[in-house]
Amino acid sequence: MSGTTTAAADKTRPIPFDNSYARLPDAFFAPVDPTPVEAPRLIKFNRPLAEELGLDADALERHGAAYFSGNTPLPGSLPLAMAYAGHQFGQFVPQLGDGRAILLGEVIDRNGKRRDIQLKGAGQTPYSRRGDGRAALGPVLREYIISEAMHALGIPTTRALAAVATGQPVYRDRVLPGAVFTRVASSHVRVGTFQFFAARGDTENVRVLADHVIERHYPELKGAEKPYLALLDAVAERQAALIAKWLGVGFIHGVMNTDNMTISGETIDFGPCAFMDRYDPRTVYSSIDHGGRYAFGNQPMIGQWNIARLAEAMLAILDDDQDKAVEAANAAVGRFMERFQEHWKDVIRAKIGLGEHEEEGDQALIRDLLILLYEQKADYTLAFRRLADAAEDSGGDAALGALLEDPGALAPWLAVWRERLSREATSPQARTAAMHRVNPAFIPRNHKVEEALTEAVDHGDFSLFEALNDVLARPYEDQPAFDAYAQPPKPGEEVTATFCGT
Repeated sequence: MSGTTTAAADKTRPIPFDNSYARLPDAFFAPVDPTPVEAPRLIKFNRPLAEELGLDADALERHGAAYFSGNTPLPGSLPLAMAYAGHQFGQFVPQLGDGRAILLGEVIDRNGKRRDIQLKGAGQTPYSRRGDGRAALGPVLREYIISEAMHALGIPTTRALAAVATGQPVYRDRVLPGAVFTRVASSHVRVGTFQFFAARGDTENVRVLADHVIERHYPELKGAEKPYLALLDAVAERQAALIAKWLGVGFIHGVMNTDNMTISGETIDFGPCAFMDRYDPRTVYSSIDHGGRYAFGNQPMIGQWNIARLAEAMLAILDDDQDKAVEAANAAVGRFMERFQEHWKDVIRAKIGLGEHEEEGDQALIRDLLILLYEQKADYTLAFRRLADAAEDSGGDAALGALLEDPGALAPWLAVWRERLSREATSPQARTAAMHRVNPAFIPRNHKVEEALTEAVDHGDFSLFEALNDVLARPYEDQPAFDAYAQPPKPGEEVTATFCGT
């Protein structure tokens, strides 16, 4: 965006806002101020992120309760609720919008990248429908934990800047303490944002939105012969890469509706998300996903389905000839799975220690390992971490075998794997180090997340929340003192359902 002020150059305000979205036509949003709360208290402030954004971290930490609750307006902010539509579990809803989120504005970080700052749970907006616009403490802490863990895992994601307790209750299935979450994102433009205008036949604003997205996220496309088609391709590419990374760490989003799919390629909205324990592609945790639409193994197909919905929404601007537009859109959607497979191949090959040189039996080697993990009910995360240890020498085989129902079941596969590794140029020590960099020791174990949230919500004790954040900040490092955080749930500790939290 031209004519902007860099964050580092303006210290007259705690957050030096420059608000490009607020300069779009009125149909894109509704101006709305946060609703003040009774007794705000700052629970958590992400100082490193604030400094990365070029903000006045001292002022924000000092006055964080007032600023991040919405009680005290931040100078330069232009609060608004964004309009969007979306397919929710396959059913189209023509108007959704930010029902409990308020975009305060944008900053340009120290790397010259434009970032949104948004409050979640800050009160009703024109899009709240019958909702109260508030958030409960548990879901706020959950999003803080998961989004920061995803960042540490190296997966594109929205970030957590702050969490504030409101001092007043929210009413769900029971009375719960309220909270406000401050989220940072490359932007909050979604597939559903395009659908909002397309559903109204508003081709001009579909074009305005596409131009905004290209300027903000894909400036290299401005010189393309067909920039809107190039945009569709670029979004598909980022989403294919993102989902492959999700699968690499066992992440299940849980609610991959089109209003939860960003155009920037970041993971967004951590309501009923979870991390898989035992490997099973059919794994579902979300309490609202009754048919398994968003199961672990279905996520690539849903990604393609969502890209098809984006293509439909953009159809009128892809080409003046509608037959050519349909043909081009179908081709872009058709390329999605090929792109995903390429990204997934890179992810899974790195996880088992294979380099760029491919051999004919590599795909069978990968397939056979995943079948074994499934049949043996092995923990997904620990199996790959122990495999990394076994890559250096066979001394690691026993720890790996202990994860299986039949400890010896993997021996034939290990023999084939080691024979294949013998043709790689990498030394065993370097290979193990490389595998450790892509196979985390620590993920947000569902039972540990729930334990931390229960202590905070029911007892006002945030010590487990703090400890979990500290451990997850270094997911690829062995941390022997925190081994309990790496272990799968014991009988009786399993989490079988996660909830949206709205």
